[in-house]
Amino acid sequence: MFDSLKELMDKIRLGEDSFLEFKEVRFTGEKISAPHRDSMADEFAAFSNARGGVLVLGVDDATREILGIPVARLDAVERVVFEVCAQRIDPPLAPVIERLWLPSVMGEELAVLKIELQRSLFVHRSPGGYMHRIGSSNRIMHPDYLARLFQQRSQARIIWFDEQVVPKATLDDLSSQLWQRFASTQTTNSRESLLSKLGMARNDNDSGLLPTVTGVLMATQDPRKWLPNAYTQAVSYKGSKIGPEVGGSTYQLDAMDISGPLDTQVIEACRFIVRNMKVAASKEHGRVDQPQFDMTAIFEAIVNAVAHRDYSIHGSKIRLRVFEDRLELYSPGAITNTMTVESLPYRQSTRNEAISSLLARCPVPTDTLWLTTDRATMMDKRGEGVRIILDNSQRLSGRTPEYRLIDETELLLTIYSEAIS
Repeated sequence: MFDSLKELMDKIRLGEDSFLEFKEVRFTGEKISAPHRDSMADEFAAFSNARGGVLVLGVDDATREILGIPVARLDAVERVVFEVCAQRIDPPLAPVIERLWLPSVMGEELAVLKIELQRSLFVHRSPGGYMHRIGSSNRIMHPDYLARLFQQRSQARIIWFDEQVVPKATLDDLSSQLWQRFASTQTTNSRESLLSKLGMARNDNDSGLLPTVTGVLMATQDPRKWLPNAYTQAVSYKGSKIGPEVGGSTYQLDAMDISGPLDTQVIEACRFIVRNMKVAASKEHGRVDQPQFDMTAIFEAIVNAVAHRDYSIHGSKIRLRVFEDRLELYSPGAITNTMTVESLPYRQSTRNEAISSLLARCPVPTDTLWLTTDRATMMDKRGEGVRIILDNSQRLSGRTPEYRLIDETELLLTIYSEAIS
């Protein structure tokens, strides 16, 4: 926004509006005394709750005069901006900060900070409450408006969260290799038409055709660039609990943050478990490997986690924990619709229709010797995944896996291990 110096200077001369705000930076001794941190937080949140905008630090908001910031103090001011975005806004924001030279009325080049905020996927609260930008001022949202905004920016609305556009992304950010794998051999659709039909892009009134959450999750090499918590955190522990073992030995045997397209996350998470689980051998009727977990059940569990987790919950990620006696899989979000933990084996429902549709087109890799399934793709429409998880795991370990809701915000699946010495 306002990418050229001429465009930015022309906007400054015209004054503040729905997309532009100025603030003078003042110091008292070594401390930054203005603008107040709460005031900056309200500005940032208001822009993000509306259609995005730019705050320029180092410009008088009354006279529009370029006052600048001492170069030696730019680092300190930038640190305050990051602190405000991280600590005074919920959920936190990730601004784009640019250092620029702008001419004063005397023709002197002065340093300023240009801070750009995109329209957010979330609704942000700042010290002033839930603010949005109207003209050149910030206003507290009326309860009715706030309710509509929450509905628009969460999975509860008519347009589901996985179909919501990602304002910071462009179609060029989607890997052609990743989205073209979903095209049929006979398709004659343009890139734009195909991405729209697949649910990977949607028209945005302000910016034209943009990638959706589904597009970012299925067709970028690292979705965390736009959705910071769209990854799987995997840890393997020594023993059966989190904590140092007797004697002070390391209790974490292995750890990995798994990113990439969702189908890649599934396979890499399974490989993490294969790498860390124990396998015993029985010689009673010839050598027969006895794995710690049934990997077909594990595969189904991880597919369900990436397909059905609530991506609108900021700050939550899929967590995979491997212990000596069990595996724990935490998936953000409560159970969808009217389903309960007890009804999971018998009913089918999805939170992310577009994601599930694409996973149903992703082939199961042929090099996964640990996986025994007759399915050709990662998901099917029969809704048999939970039954496979329960039956296969119970057959191996003698204990039925357990689903449990934690604080109505996270679903925990515990799969018990085959006893291996």
